[in-house]
Amino acid sequence: MASEFEGKKLVAIGGASGMGLKTAQNVIEKGGSAVIIGRPGRKLDDAVANLSRSGSAWSIAADLTKWDQVVEAQRQLAQNHSDATLLVNSAGFFLPKPFVDHEVVDYDSYHDLNRSTFFLTQTVVRGMIDGGRGGAIVNVGSMWAHQALAATPSSAYSMAKAGLHALTHNLAIELADKGIRVNAVAPAVTDTPLYEKVFPAGQVQGSLEQLSGLHPLGRIGTPQDLASAITFLLSSDSDWTTGAILNVDGGVMAGRN
Repeated sequence: MASEFEGKKLVAIGGASGMGLKTAQNVIEKGGSAVIIGRPGRKLDDAVANLSRSGSAWSIAADLTKWDQVVEAQRQLAQNHSDATLLVNSAGFFLPKPFVDHEVVDYDSYHDLNRSTFFLTQTVVRGMIDGGRGGAIVNVGSMWAHQALAATPSSAYSMAKAGLHALTHNLAIELADKGIRVNAVAPAVTDTPLYEKVFPAGQVQGSLEQLSGLHPLGRIGTPQDLASAITFLLSSDSDWTTGAILNVDGGVMAGRN
């Protein structure tokens, strides 16, 4: 497995931290290279610098809520990274809010991100098709797209992630004859920067640990838990798997303690 991804390039959208970054590390450790798309700033720069110690890594700085920056990211992908055959869509945020309190800006923030994901994926897929080498795509969906939790009202977030699950199924069918597989993972509570805006500063870890009991396996997930599943779905070990939504959730979708 040390050379599983030899000569292959990954595009990690939202890969400057969390499960996207861990996936990029996994791919590079197994012989591949990675392009990280993330918000401009120190976090992106540090992520790529750290990855570059182990292999080839590049950055594309883009705020996915700003369409002009997405268009520029598309241009850079098409010009410099059309040889990418692996893609993980891990960009996201989570701000629980009661349905009746949602405003247009809340709704748009989730669905603007889906729009960016959709068209950045389109750019990468065009390169895969033109190159004739096939490829593998993994979308990071959510347990919240499957079911609602009273403790975390998230109607707009769930709606957006359900859309990403639907995109997974549609692309799996459309791209199968091009040798491109499309799958998704659906995590429950995972210790990633996603929750830094949910809980007060200094209380994130404690608040997350309080949610451990939600999961039959008795703990919250780690970025590596998800990255291991994503890496499997990107690898040749899952060559006969496409259109799957893999629950990587500590058993939440199986039932409750």
